[in-house]
Amino acid sequence: MPANIGVKEALDLIENDGSRVLELRLRQGPITTGQFIPKADIQSPPELSFPLASQFGTYMAVAIDLDAPTPTINILGPILHWIQPGFKFSGSQRPLTSSDPFVANFISPSPPPFSGPHRYLFLLYEQPEGFDGKDFAPPDGKPLGNTKRMRFDLDGWVKKAGLGQPVAANYLKSN
Repeated sequence: MPANIGVKEALDLIENDGSRVLELRLRQGPITTGQFIPKADIQSPPELSFPLASQFGTYMAVAIDLDAPTPTINILGPILHWIQPGFKFSGSQRPLTSSDPFVANFISPSPPPFSGPHRYLFLLYEQPEGFDGKDFAPPDGKPLGNTKRMRFDLDGWVKKAGLGQPVAANYLKSN
């Protein structure tokens, strides 16, 4: 598993600064940190809100499974579940919205049947000015293949995309 110092920083952020918890919402309602969500209820990405978002800023969301293939044997993790650039303040701050094409399409939770619930970490970064997701996405808007998602190097992605530390984060558990 890659070192992914950014994962530890994000988990510390959630634990130590309540103002930096990324608000996640499904059609069933808001998600609290660490809440269990059945995989049938998260077939599309959650809405994202961040009360401290700048009305002039642009943000990028990244979601990863920290526990693949199982929480105790996570040799395939983290697995990338989503990279979506272009989130902006929508006027009401709820939710942030993006019309940009994805870098990595959202894939819903799908741990193996023998595994316990996995942690799905959602991170929000300030997006650098001039970032063009098309430079990193598969051609023609095609979905990102599974092999490119396994053992995702979050720290490497942050460096490659010119991101800083996450401005907000949250996680949920799912089976």
